[in-house]
Amino acid sequence: MTERGPPQDWVGAWSEKRAALTPDRTGLVDATTGERYTYAALDRRANRAVRLLDEYGVDAGDAVAVVSRNRPAVVDLFFATGKTGSVLAPLSHRLAPPELGALLARVDPVLLVVEEPFLETTAEARDRADVDCPVLTLATAASTGTDSVFPDSVSYAARPADGSPVESAPLEPSAPHLLLHTGGSTGTPKETVLTHRGIVWNSLNTITGWGLRQDDVTPLVFPLFHTGGWNVVTVPLWHMGGTVVLAREFDPEAVLRVIETEAASVLVAVPAVLRAMTEHEAWAATDLSSLRVAKSGGGPCREAVLEAWWDRGVDLSQGYGLTECGPNNFAMPTGWDAEKADSVGRPAMHVDARVVDDGTVVDQGEIGELELRSPHAAAGYLDDPDATAATFGADGWVATGDLARVDEDGYYHIEGRKKHMFVSGGENVYPAEVEAAIADHPAVDDVVVVAVPDERWGQVGRAVVEGDEDLTVDALRSFLDGRLARFKHPRSLRFVETMPMSGPSKVDRDAIVDQFGE
Repeated sequence: MTERGPPQDWVGAWSEKRAALTPDRTGLVDATTGERYTYAALDRRANRAVRLLDEYGVDAGDAVAVVSRNRPAVVDLFFATGKTGSVLAPLSHRLAPPELGALLARVDPVLLVVEEPFLETTAEARDRADVDCPVLTLATAASTGTDSVFPDSVSYAARPADGSPVESAPLEPSAPHLLLHTGGSTGTPKETVLTHRGIVWNSLNTITGWGLRQDDVTPLVFPLFHTGGWNVVTVPLWHMGGTVVLAREFDPEAVLRVIETEAASVLVAVPAVLRAMTEHEAWAATDLSSLRVAKSGGGPCREAVLEAWWDRGVDLSQGYGLTECGPNNFAMPTGWDAEKADSVGRPAMHVDARVVDDGTVVDQGEIGELELRSPHAAAGYLDDPDATAATFGADGWVATGDLARVDEDGYYHIEGRKKHMFVSGGENVYPAEVEAAIADHPAVDDVVVVAVPDERWGQVGRAVVEGDEDLTVDALRSFLDGRLARFKHPRSLRFVETMPMSGPSKVDRDAIVDQFGE
């Protein structure tokens, strides 16, 4: 899947190319401050950032690590690293010092950019990682941008004022541009290497699959340390000349307000975010008529959430992707039937998909592991050849670790993680299917099914529920009669006040297994 060839000027030239085509169109809105930036302004900011990187000796291939919430400065660094051939490594500000330190050690940045609320955590993490590099601070509105935690740090706001054009470095399409860490609750997350080529191809698949336009506007509800922040819709919209509205924190009322005031036409979010919006008191009064494209991703979206959006006239459907490939791999065909709402659609234009068991393609309707092949696949994991070989096949197929099936109409249905499947009395049980049925119970707000040992059946399901604690396992099993085969019914219940989360509003299933499973 590696594309070699001579360095080319277009590679990484996102801001200057777009500024040359649509200089006066708004490319970015900072909803936190109210600032609006045209593409010409974004390119000038990127040019100043390029000169800043040059001051600190950041060369092609060097990593620039960022610990920050969503801010225009992070966008500057994306465009600037594209121009220079250096690599942007956004790291989660939600990590504890040992976790963040492990990632810093792996990334080994030449420059570290930190937003002020996370200075102490990052300082401890840097000490643990034994990383010695200059630090730039991103100031909040109430501060100056300098601090005592990193006494030698410099404010990012003091970057060079010269925003005049700079000459982009010719790069190979296979050169890395982003290092994005995968989610995980055990061990150190892997850093996935995303190339310029892969980012462009994912953008093309998104534009052609979803029908994006240059007048599209989207509120960004994913963090910029996540592939969702860049590749789900942000970069594809910049590719088209659209507008991205970002904010420091997710707030359902604020997102609903952005949809109405900015006439947002594209919305992509995880199910928990979509549900939070439907449950907010501003939901009923918000004008959603501008939304043309609405997608749920990052996990199965419950039927009740889909229907809440459908009832408001929004054509919400489910997507599927992962940091290692895409993430936008499927699209719903024009005029898709609501009966297919539990699917993720058909493969996008430049994506091959197959369902396999031990490398052999299974029959239509059978469940196996989903594999994907596309020029938008990542190059592998940073400094981890064993994990790279296990996921990225020599023939270009990426093993997703997710179970799927293909129906008679060619729609792909995700059946859960391969590692979460369990066997009860000789029968395969797929938690995603059981969870979808349990979620229809009116006493259940959210649910995760895990396997627990059983003397008779080997393993049985346990439902971990966020909801009404008066619900009993007998009442739940009675509800499931006629909906699921009895061997799939959970044999015990546990309750949580709120589900533990991992990543951008995604349920931390591994943490639930650790607490309530085997």
